[in-house]
Amino acid sequence: MTGVPSSTLFRRLRPGLLAAVVLSTAVLGTALSAAPAADAGTVTTAAYPKVAPAPGAAVVSAAEPAGTAPPTPTTPSSTPSTSPVPPSAPTNLTASEVRSTSITFTWTAATSGCCAITGYDIVYYQEFGDIGLSATAGAVTTTTITAHVGPGMQFSFRMIARDSLGQRSNWSDMLTVVTPVTDTGPDTTPPSAPRSLTVGEVTPSTATLSWSPSTDDVGVFGYNVYQFDGWFTSRLIATVPGTTYTTSLPTSTPLRNLYYVRARDAVGNVSIASNTVELPTMSTPTPPPPSTCRVTYRNQSEWPGGFVATATVHNAGAAPVDGWVVTFNFPGDQQVTSGWNATIDQTGATVTARNVDWNRVLAPNSSVTFGVEGRWSASAAPPAAFSLNGVPCTVG
Repeated sequence: MTGVPSSTLFRRLRPGLLAAVVLSTAVLGTALSAAPAADAGTVTTAAYPKVAPAPGAAVVSAAEPAGTAPPTPTTPSSTPSTSPVPPSAPTNLTASEVRSTSITFTWTAATSGCCAITGYDIVYYQEFGDIGLSATAGAVTTTTITAHVGPGMQFSFRMIARDSLGQRSNWSDMLTVVTPVTDTGPDTTPPSAPRSLTVGEVTPSTATLSWSPSTDDVGVFGYNVYQFDGWFTSRLIATVPGTTYTTSLPTSTPLRNLYYVRARDAVGNVSIASNTVELPTMSTPTPPPPSTCRVTYRNQSEWPGGFVATATVHNAGAAPVDGWVVTFNFPGDQQVTSGWNATIDQTGATVTARNVDWNRVLAPNSSVTFGVEGRWSASAAPPAAFSLNGVPCTVG
């Protein structure tokens, strides 16, 4: 016996809008009002690793799946009691056969509370999308789903029982299934799901993901890394041979910046997805404040083995500088032997020029010039960078 399929299409609501919708079909409308929320319960995945369904996903009914009636019970379960007790939830939902375009399920029949079990409602969601589907089955314990099922797709399924009074049971446990990409050799079994996806080092522009390895009956070829916006768009960003990947962070994201990983084998079968992790967007560096000083360096004279140079320091800030220290590095092998208008010290290539008493205060929009004399043998190239009291200056 089979049930009558319903036909309703709606999509998941955007975050921040209404938290629930009222379905117009008798099947889903009554089911969702009388049964627990669709995200209640635990996940049962049989041989397939489990992944929670996309929250708030929409549901569209599918064509009536084929079913096989259960054995006739020795004790009739359709005798009404004196009070209308709803049926128990169906249990042991299992994918007994998974092909590229169909999934066959079996389950343990619900127990009637007061009235005969008349059928089952099945809701299933394609992961990382905003469309879900529904199907109905009669008083059976096996059925095959084909509507909207294709190669390499991941779905989460759950079901409820209904009786002749229209009462509905609690939801079954969740079952997550991924379909193979081919039904003919050499490999029709997807790898196991990657586990424990975590975020390692995060820099202002990158983040490193890592996960536990998957297994496969033939061999794991690599891992697909996806970016997911948290609503319905997934984007394959890399396929890597190992269990780590460093990704660039986006500058912005309209929803959420989630990532997940799927193992793949040589023929393209993909596993059930790992857990998701959320990464930040790229940090926008704070621009440095405008320079408040400018230094002009000139080689006044140069001869083999010696040089004379001057440096003019200009205060471009709005406040006076009371006591100044100018620091720079010689790019060549220059050695200062004397100086004027400043106290000059040199350690290695680093030269420090400090004010003398009479030019200690550098007023706004004013300059001071000091000079050095020295020797060189290989190079007398001018310095490329200067700082005033530890703050970088504009050069030139």
